[in-house]
Amino acid sequence: LQIYGDSAYGLTQFLLSPYESNDISPQQQAFNLEMSRVRVSVERAFAHIVQLFPFVDFHKSLQVLKQPVGKYYAIAALLTNAHTCLYGSEAAQYFHCEPPMLKEY
Repeated sequence: LQIYGDSAYGLTQFLLSPYESNDISPQQQAFNLEMSRVRVSVERAFAHIVQLFPFVDFHKSLQVLKQPVGKYYAIAALLTNAHTCLYGSEAAQYFHCEPPMLKEY
C-alpha cells in the first residue's frame, strides 16, 4: 500500500509522488496527469469540510495543544460525510459513484 503525495516529500517505500523530469515517458506523463486530477478532487473534499465547518480551519481559529483540534476535525469530517450521503458531492460526481445512504454509512 502506498500513499500518493506531493513531490516535496519524495519517494519512500510507502509514499508515491509525481515523476519529475523533462524527459519522462508518455505513460509517466499520463500517470502524472491522472494523479493530478484525482489529487485536486481530494483537496476539494478537504476544502468542503472547512466550507461546512469553518471553525476547523485551524490556521485561523484553533490552537494545537490548547484545543482538541484532531477531534474537532474528525467530527467535522464525519458530519461532512453524512452531508455527502444526503446531498452528494463533487467528488462523487467526478468519480461517477453514488454515495451510500446515510443509514448504510
